[in-house]
Amino acid sequence: MLSQKYQDFLKLVVYQIYPRSFQDSNGDGIGDLGGIIQKLDYLKQLGVNAIWICPCYKSPNDDNGYDISDYRDIMDEFGTMEDIKRLIAEMHKRDMKVIMDLVPNHTSTQHRWFQESRKGKDNPYSDYYYWFDEPINTWGSLFGGSAWAFDAVRGQYYLHSYALSQADLNWNNPAVVKEMQDVVDFWVDMGVDGFRCDVIDQIDKDWEGDRNCFGPRLHEFIHALFGREKTRHLFTVGECWCDELQEVKLHSHYSRDELTTLFQFEHTELGRIDKFTPQPAPLTQVRDVLVKWQNLCQEHELVYALFTDNHDQPQFISRMAHQPHQRYEMATCVATMFYTLRGVPFIYQGQEIGMTSAHYDAIEDFDDIESQNMFRDMCRQMDAAQALEKINFGSRDNTRHPMCWDGSEFGGFSTVQPWIKPHSNVRQLNLESDLASEKSVFRYYQKLLALRGSCDALTLGNVRFLHNESDNYMITQRCHGLQKILIVCNFDREQTIPVPENTKLLLSNLADRQSAAAPYRPFEVAIYEI
Repeated sequence: MLSQKYQDFLKLVVYQIYPRSFQDSNGDGIGDLGGIIQKLDYLKQLGVNAIWICPCYKSPNDDNGYDISDYRDIMDEFGTMEDIKRLIAEMHKRDMKVIMDLVPNHTSTQHRWFQESRKGKDNPYSDYYYWFDEPINTWGSLFGGSAWAFDAVRGQYYLHSYALSQADLNWNNPAVVKEMQDVVDFWVDMGVDGFRCDVIDQIDKDWEGDRNCFGPRLHEFIHALFGREKTRHLFTVGECWCDELQEVKLHSHYSRDELTTLFQFEHTELGRIDKFTPQPAPLTQVRDVLVKWQNLCQEHELVYALFTDNHDQPQFISRMAHQPHQRYEMATCVATMFYTLRGVPFIYQGQEIGMTSAHYDAIEDFDDIESQNMFRDMCRQMDAAQALEKINFGSRDNTRHPMCWDGSEFGGFSTVQPWIKPHSNVRQLNLESDLASEKSVFRYYQKLLALRGSCDALTLGNVRFLHNESDNYMITQRCHGLQKILIVCNFDREQTIPVPENTKLLLSNLADRQSAAAPYRPFEVAIYEI
């Protein structure tokens, strides 16, 4: 049985904020900590009790904050240390937990550690990074090109798994482990309640297996961060591209004193051949992945991270090739599929109003370094128009455009031109117009999260699936004590679904459902108490 600490974690609802794009409070076109503070009551009304804030540390912004130059300071555009203290205090005042984004695999090359390290082998920071006279393998950067770059100052090559300006830290150096422990402790002392851990699987390299992750000391290093007396209480979620049960258990079983949970990305790979090439997928495939991991997590006492969207993935409902006239139905159906399961819900900004991917006619409209590099590479193999279509489909900028609060020129995000072009559909898709609609995604999310929060069966209850693999729908049963909840999610055609008669309707995404026995329309969902 899960400990009390983990049962408390199952009652969290986490909202992910990309600070640069959430709300601009000072009129410079860039979202900031003051903007987050302005919107805390909005998030409380939505039903959120925890916020994951993407990196807001000091950074030159080559990779939008994931290239950190000082872990103990705030990016100038976002505010000051006093602002982050005020944000933490205001969140705690509202009983909301603060989850910071920890980036332990690499730093900016402008970080003091790297600037010292490049001075030579006799410097105390010499071994904070990986240095070699020649590249020792053929690893490629995930942003394109080689993962090895020559530094003229030191006269050696350093490893960068991402951008040239993101040098990988050498965790085999005990001084690096101590530095990162101190970073975690600094923020815990500030009042932070947990961390999302960026590419945590890469902090130890598998040199013999020829990959830049899952090295032999990986779990030793994670335990060094979070297995200490000071950090055991934290909620931690790891970004880890792992679909092997044994490895998931090593990362996140509650007895391990490592992470609370992992993001499982298997379902995010559906709806595409590769990141930039679509291949529409039916929701039955998504359902089957969810069923697999729910059953495994229940059997092995693991906490599952329930998410569809984040700052690295284009909007999920767009990847699933929704029909525009069914956007509300699709958005609410997917939300019900995920957020009535056992685990911790994660909602990405804009998801609660059914945001879809944007579309632009020029590569200059994109800011993302990965998208720009990929566009250049694609143009060597195809014409620019084809390449741009692929970028429009797969770019990380899809979820990084400013939050659309209203239908004005800058979407209510700012009073001036934002740092990146506003969403191409801001006039139609925004919070204001959603709330004015009879079919409001936001209001459905509100009801769904309120129901989840008031019902132990939907947080702590056991999970059982009552559909067959061949069925074009999903039926989930949640049981806790004497309470039994049934969730029906129909997919893309109208059909009758066998539901017991002794049911009481608690929530549906279509207002006119009268009977559990009535046919279910495309993407209609209903939650019943038995």
